[in-house]
Amino acid sequence: MTPLRQKMINTLVLKGYSPHTQRSYLGAIEKLANHYKRSPDTLDPGEIESYFLYLLTEQKLANESVRLMVNAVRFLFVQVLDQATDDFVVRYPKRAQRIPELLTRDEVRRILLQTANLKHYTLLATCYAAGLRVSELVNLAVRDIDSERALLHVRAGKGDKDRPVIMTPELLNQLRRYWMAYRPEQHLFESSDRRKALSVVTAQKVFTRAKAAAGIDKRGGIHGLRHAYATHQLEAGMPTFKLQQLLGHSDVKSTLRYVHWLPHYQVRGQVGMDLLAWPEGQSL
Repeated sequence: MTPLRQKMINTLVLKGYSPHTQRSYLGAIEKLANHYKRSPDTLDPGEIESYFLYLLTEQKLANESVRLMVNAVRFLFVQVLDQATDDFVVRYPKRAQRIPELLTRDEVRRILLQTANLKHYTLLATCYAAGLRVSELVNLAVRDIDSERALLHVRAGKGDKDRPVIMTPELLNQLRRYWMAYRPEQHLFESSDRRKALSVVTAQKVFTRAKAAAGIDKRGGIHGLRHAYATHQLEAGMPTFKLQQLLGHSDVKSTLRYVHWLPHYQVRGQVGMDLLAWPEGQSL
């Protein structure tokens, strides 16, 4: 390991960056070094800007991927190498402003109906009814279910933050049925090796198969259930500040984008709805 890499690792740890971000930033800098066959600390701003242009024009990377590279390089030069920000100017690619293909309540119901077993149904139902990120979903432990207070404790969410999420009566009942059938001990959703949690890839595959079986061709993976949770709660009148807390957004701007996708949104003073309580005649 080079002294520069070790210094960057130490700085990432001291600054409190998550393990995922550490790996992403280190990987980005490694690609930059491999491109020029030189240590990144020998590169000048012109070379770095040329590299970003190469990623966009020749590698055809998405803007988000280039933004990750930009953030990693800025961290290296500013935080690790102590270069003044004014000496390293980067023009970020514009973030695409697209509205995702949002799932309706009926489409979510149809997806859940196509799950292969009780475990898969509960997995997707929990993701939807609690508005979880897939990483948060697979990392849930049995001890995170607080049935007395009707709370689901999300541990080490984005930004390494914990938060409580309201468990509606239908979700709590569903989790009880699931536990009685599978008796998970540590991880709520176990892999075939009961000592390990279900992987993110497996959760994605469960959703993708169910969506295809339901005949829904809208773009997007399992994160679409989190989008559905947010939009459906807003449609039910949940205030944005409450939704922000439940989604675990540190910046309200992340929550307000859902409002922009719902031009008819009106606050009605409700705390939300039980998303697994389907209209009469549509129960699962």
